[in-house]
Amino acid sequence: MARLQRLPRRADVRVDDTWDLRALFADDDAWETCFAQYERRIRGYARFRGHLGQSADTLARCLAFDARQDRLGERLGVYAFLRTAEDQTNSVYQRMLGRYQHAATGAAQAASFIRPELLALPARALRALIEKPPLRLYRLQLRRLLRYQPHTRSPSEEELLAMQGEMAQTASRAFRQLHDADLKFGFVTDERGGQVELSHATFSQLLHSPRRRVRRAAFHQYYAQYAAHAHTLAALLSGSILKDVYHARARRYPSALDAALFPDNVPRAVYESLIQAVHAALPAVHRYYDVRRRKMRLKRLHFYDTYVPILSHLDVHRTWEEATRLVLAALAPLGSAYCGELERGLRGRWCDRYANVGKQSGAFSCGSFDAGPRILMNYQPRVFDEVFTLAHEAGHAMHSLLSARHQPFLYYDYSIFVAEVASTFHEQLLTAHLLGAARDDAERAYLLNREIDGIRATIVRQTMFAEFEKVTHELAEAGEPLTVQRLKEVYRGLLEHYFGTAVVLDEALALECLRIPHFYRAFYVYKYATGLSAAIALARRVLHGGAAELADYLGFLQGGIVLEEQADRQILRIDMRRAVELVSDQRRVQVTVIPAHALQRALDASVVIALLRDEQAALASTFAPEQARHAVASQYPSGRKILTASSAAFCPNYWGFSTAIRSQKPSSASMTAVVCSNCGSPLVGAMRWACQLSWASTKSGRVSKRTKLSRS
Repeated sequence: MARLQRLPRRADVRVDDTWDLRALFADDDAWETCFAQYERRIRGYARFRGHLGQSADTLARCLAFDARQDRLGERLGVYAFLRTAEDQTNSVYQRMLGRYQHAATGAAQAASFIRPELLALPARALRALIEKPPLRLYRLQLRRLLRYQPHTRSPSEEELLAMQGEMAQTASRAFRQLHDADLKFGFVTDERGGQVELSHATFSQLLHSPRRRVRRAAFHQYYAQYAAHAHTLAALLSGSILKDVYHARARRYPSALDAALFPDNVPRAVYESLIQAVHAALPAVHRYYDVRRRKMRLKRLHFYDTYVPILSHLDVHRTWEEATRLVLAALAPLGSAYCGELERGLRGRWCDRYANVGKQSGAFSCGSFDAGPRILMNYQPRVFDEVFTLAHEAGHAMHSLLSARHQPFLYYDYSIFVAEVASTFHEQLLTAHLLGAARDDAERAYLLNREIDGIRATIVRQTMFAEFEKVTHELAEAGEPLTVQRLKEVYRGLLEHYFGTAVVLDEALALECLRIPHFYRAFYVYKYATGLSAAIALARRVLHGGAAELADYLGFLQGGIVLEEQADRQILRIDMRRAVELVSDQRRVQVTVIPAHALQRALDASVVIALLRDEQAALASTFAPEQARHAVASQYPSGRKILTASSAAFCPNYWGFSTAIRSQKPSSASMTAVVCSNCGSPLVGAMRWACQLSWASTKSGRVSKRTKLSRS
């Protein structure tokens, strides 16, 4: 009889596998007591209305009162949100969250006079007021407020906008209820003959199955539910987009995109440059899909074939405890204090580990100033990417924790623009650690394949999402109705552009645009791509640096939003090789963008990663030996002899595949080094794994035709 894998009910989940929320509130009764206090305090705003310009002391008291109310509201909101995320079908916590949102909307309405009343003061008087001693703690907050003057309405209009806060979440809440609670996908027979309940959590597991019939069945059965609810889902997404357009127009922004970028002070050019850069790299992505098709011995590659590892025969099963150990070992370069803090969290019930009926799909980290972070996972031990997801969310968690410990409540919530840096930084360290600990060539190839798929998922796929958001919001701004057919047409066009002709696009795939939760938080996903770019460079600095580089990175995590005063767009002085410069608040800020040529090089490595032995010589010939010799000679003017320069190697410093140069000091016939042709850095330590042609003779420089994956 086939075994049946059914998701457990929330009440049946082991306590040790759930998060502990007692640091927020001991129980629901304690939440109720605090909630009553929060509601009573809302009336306190009235005593400050009309008096903010009278003195610095009055304004300071108002801002202190507002901060205390926000801090209280954060605890209440986080607890209610996390309880709801545990089980979207639990009406008790749905009501709790709804009550909090209603009260928070009332608080925002009561406080809505603060911004327009301050900005109504003469500019010179307001600037003088800000500099007075009682307002020292609030200066950054007030300076940031000044930026919003063109987008601030009259007090009565601000009050009306604040009243809409709860209503504005309707589309998102309805999507979550339908998506996480009401949709049922049935069961799929896996490669072992067992019946697996298909859910958002197990869908990923099934797409990683080595059996194509399992992947195909899971894909079509999953999307059948979205087809059955397509009109409802399209109406919800359209409603969310129209909400964004309305608020942008109400606050006099040129567009919904400009409104979303404004809080982070990010120019539109960054968003558009990201899309252009990824477009330029798409030919390499398309070649990778063709490599994947041939290595998998498929006549036609479908979307459901793009997640299973090319070397799918490897056992990648990792229990939660094994995943935790791996992540902690990978993060050892960050120091024992950092890892000790994270270990206490991961083993001390920060995390809600596994899927259950009604649980919110995906994964997230939710920070809290007073109670530390919490991590939601739907961990699948048979999906190796889940280890990277844990590392990713742990990065968010540590960023929130360290920021809260080193900044006051007002400033601990860091800029969203850098929110995805710490998370993807963790993933980079995990990749480096796993490559260094790989047991054989097949495992190294598997990991390198996963790294390319990670770049594809984080940069290419998220940029496609970002472009979809841009196009659909522009359509709504132009007055075009976003029907289910129009949404599918836009998404289908993007799929064809991003996947090319190498992948067969099943008709059902156009429905994917209706199932992405991030689309209800518009214009966020581009930050995954910019975050990965920064994380790659940061990982390089920390792994190849010393105490100063580590201190810089930890300082970045501790900086909160205060870093914005220090031009945090430079992100620890990282040279991203290309930047958009602008003048903002009388200061120059560098905004990182994705360099097209760097992305192209990273994705071109796919041929190496796939271990196409018959194409290895052709790959090596794509690098120019003479140019490489010149590059290395300039890095080593002391007279190193270039012995050979004709193999492809992965350089973590340059982050891409380049020519590996084996060179020799004149004073020693035995002292040789393998260095990167692009940056001249030695390929040493745990990051020296390279796919290269074996060296037959270092003295003659001849290279054998035999290919191997070796540790140089």
